[in-house]
Parts: sequence; structure tokens; C-alpha cells
Amino acid sequence: MRRSHPLSIALTAFTALTLLTACTSQPESLATSAPSQSDPAAFPAVSGDAGAEPVISTPSGTPPTELMTRDLIKGSGPAATPDSTVTVHYVGVSWSDGAIFDSSWKRGTPAEFSLTQVISGWAQGLTGAQVGARRQIIIPPALGYGESGQGSIQPNETLVFVVDILGVK
Repeated sequence: MRRSHPLSIALTAFTALTLLTACTSQPESLATSAPSQSDPAAFPAVSGDAGAEPVISTPSGTPPTELMTRDLIKGSGPAATPDSTVTVHYVGVSWSDGAIFDSSWKRGTPAEFSLTQVISGWAQGLTGAQVGARRQIIIPPALGYGESGQGSIQPNETLVFVVDILGVK
């Protein structure tokens, strides 16, 4: 029977431990994941009464890279489907500076949109929203206006909306 040298045993154990550690832990930069839909800290704060224009606090930190939604007020009416036409009041701000780039409240009239004719983030973010809901949506650039931007929306801008769902057809 062949006997192993104590140094060889120690080296083998060290190598095994190093490989095991490398396979089960992540570097700190990879260990943090995008905020989930259930993480309220990921969403900028919103204030304002139902039916009135909400105020969205200036977002902070790194914007999420995936679409995020949460209902600030639960609805009880019909739910929007991917091919619905919705009547909404909304306000949208840029993640980078919190500046309002669009508001139906400021125009004084609700907007009506077919979810088949809006940016992907709106269509996905409003699908399932029920009449009576106030939904907050964070839209990453890939589901918004991407590298081109649009109007006052800068290229690669993450968008934050608060939307009151008034009707669904």
C-alpha cells in the first residue's frame, strides 16, 4: 500500500476547498441581482391622492434592467389584455433626473391608447391592470425608446410612470 505524503494531502485538501468555494460563491459584483417586483425599495416613492396627479420622487441608484410594476392602488374592474384599448391618466419621469417628460394630467384630459400601438414597456406593464388601479411601471430602455430616445427622452433612458386605469375596452 502506498502512503501519501502529509504535504500532498494538505495540498489536495486546499485545492478541493478552493474549487468548492469558487463554485458556490459569486464575486460581490455578481451577487446582487436586479430588484424584484416585490421589493418596494426599488421603486421611487409616489405621493398624491387617488385621481389627482401623483408626484414621483427623483429615482436614485442604478436603474433596474427589467420591467417592474406594482399596484399602488388595487383595481376591481376589468383587466387590460395585450390587445386592449385603455383610457388612462399618467405621468412619466426620467430615471436619470426625475424630470417629468409627459403628463396627461397637465394636458387636462385622459389619454386613450391601444396596447398594440405603444412601446413594449407600456403594453407589458399595463397588461393585467384593472380599472380603478394606480400602477407604477419602471421601463428599461430596451422596452422603451432604446438608443434613439424620443423628444425630451434621452437615449438609453429608464422611464418611470404612474398610471391611473380609468377604462378598458
